[in-house]
Amino acid sequence: MNRIVVAGCSCLALLGTAVGEPNENAEARYQQVIDYVKKSAAEVTTNALSGVKTLADWNAVRAQKHREFLYMLGLDPMPVRMALEATVTGTIHTPNYHIENVVFQSSPKLYVTGNLYIPHNATTPLPTILYVCGHSPHPLGAKYQYQDRAQWYAENGYACFIIDTLEFGEVAGIHHGLHNLNMWQWISAGYTPAGVEVWNAMRAIDYLETREEVDQTRIGITGISGGGAISWFSAAADDRIAVAVPVCGTFTYGSQAKNWLADGQCDCIYFNNTYQSDLSIMGALIAPRPLMTCSGIKDSIFPPDGYHEVYRQVKPLYDLHGVDGIRNIDDDVPHQDSPKLRQETRQWFNRWFMNDTTPVDRVPNPENKRHTAEELACLKTIPWDAANFSAHDHFVTRKELAEPTKKEELLAELHDKTFRWFPEQSIPFEPIPNGGHGGWMDRYGEYDDFQIHSEANVRIRVQIVRARNRTPNTPLLVYLKRPEDTLSAVDVDELLAVLGHSDVAMVNPRLTDHQIDHQEWTNIERTAVWSGRTIAAMQVWDVLRATKWLAEELKTESRPIVLFAKSEMAVPALYATLLAPEISQVIVRDLHTSHDQAPPLLNVLRFTDIPEVGAVMGSRLCFLGARPPGFSLASEARSLPTALFEKLSPR
Repeated sequence: MNRIVVAGCSCLALLGTAVGEPNENAEARYQQVIDYVKKSAAEVTTNALSGVKTLADWNAVRAQKHREFLYMLGLDPMPVRMALEATVTGTIHTPNYHIENVVFQSSPKLYVTGNLYIPHNATTPLPTILYVCGHSPHPLGAKYQYQDRAQWYAENGYACFIIDTLEFGEVAGIHHGLHNLNMWQWISAGYTPAGVEVWNAMRAIDYLETREEVDQTRIGITGISGGGAISWFSAAADDRIAVAVPVCGTFTYGSQAKNWLADGQCDCIYFNNTYQSDLSIMGALIAPRPLMTCSGIKDSIFPPDGYHEVYRQVKPLYDLHGVDGIRNIDDDVPHQDSPKLRQETRQWFNRWFMNDTTPVDRVPNPENKRHTAEELACLKTIPWDAANFSAHDHFVTRKELAEPTKKEELLAELHDKTFRWFPEQSIPFEPIPNGGHGGWMDRYGEYDDFQIHSEANVRIRVQIVRARNRTPNTPLLVYLKRPEDTLSAVDVDELLAVLGHSDVAMVNPRLTDHQIDHQEWTNIERTAVWSGRTIAAMQVWDVLRATKWLAEELKTESRPIVLFAKSEMAVPALYATLLAPEISQVIVRDLHTSHDQAPPLLNVLRFTDIPEVGAVMGSRLCFLGARPPGFSLASEARSLPTALFEKLSPR
């Protein structure tokens, strides 16, 4: 925070002296958070398979890891496998193969468009490649841009089904909801477009199993970039995929964090990392099925340190299976499917599906597409009932709030799916003074300004004004400062009525005392999610730590502890109070009434929402002003003193 100096305005100058802390302290705390989220992501990568030393170790946890992975995609519980209602809307004939334009529904009104390439005169079921497109926009579907891949397979003894992505399909949806559109509620809903893409791939396999031309035991998957990531995820999710070749889509969360890449990546690249997993676990789920990763050494989106680490961790598991089934191939190119990588991909499929190790010619992609986008289009018009545009609203099932969850059940869900990352062991607080003095606040009590450890190498600021005439009934009021607050604009007037009559502490949870632009906030939030956290969840932990330290520092054993928070900080305050029974009450103003608008907490909309948390809290939740609809058990008060003293005073 900046010291305020205004000539000719003594009151603002006095307010400024209360801030007291050097600017470099806030800057240092901000850098601590950056280092922390990077380190947390790196630990996820390091620990992903650290407990697997034998094949028995892996077999003991495989089913659990598979179930966790599906949950993180939004596929546990699995959507209903409705009838595909598949339709062939057109056919293109060429000398060596024909193309069927296919449309099906993976879920009700969720349309998938694709082209099925089939060689002429196939006498036996064929090995089949499911090609999942990358991010290559076209109004008639991304599949048009990748047709040369499918053509090669059709001319060399394969069937190939190339399907559009959700984002760049003929019936388009949204991929870039977080960093483009601020749809942070996706995190609270446990939604990622990767889940839709994987589900569409799984349903595409369902369709292929209905085709007599397809050998169901020889289905492979490949794709580049976003298609590379979905190749990873689909093969890990669905054991029917016999061979996988992700191209330019291999990473670790540690590498992505180290290279600070969150802001520029599509949301479909990642799963919501509730269980602190990584691609090495996906590789373990694929093993012992053949897996080859193809990458560019100069790829700035998926750097070499990431894909090399995946191979390093997964290769020993293939060795434990006793199969020579994993390869890592790279080329001296940026983010592109180079002729070398296409050659290696084709040779890999030939080896495993045709028992053919003959080298494949390295032929560049044709400069001209053979078929027009109009020829490859599956639909003449967009279906009026399509749900693709709003997949993020309905793909992951939300909990109905008709019957409030019992407190014990709610706490169990929160600990497992939202706050799973909470440290198991507390570290010493090690308070250090920030320097400065209280200025005018010294008139109300004894002022102190500290930094304490919330987590290892992460400090938060706590300012205290101790009431001089406290009694056994004197409450401790803990105000949670918002990012936009300074001491002179914190609505200190709200606190004046209780200063001197109660102990007052002003807590700066992390990222509330340093200015952050939108891009950097996005980087931090998304990087945090890679290790199962969100910014709001980290702030909940900060509040719990600050409250515990204040209870020790101010000896509040027999005195009430009350939180006071407004707008975005009301959510961390609410959950901290729910988790800490020693907090007597939480007073809020402008509390969001749903996580659709509130700061995100991972997965909460899958099993609760703010009104239900409020119902569990009962009268421990107090609103300043009118009580919103849906919070019938909460109390309300006219003012902060009313909420603090009237509600807590012994009768």
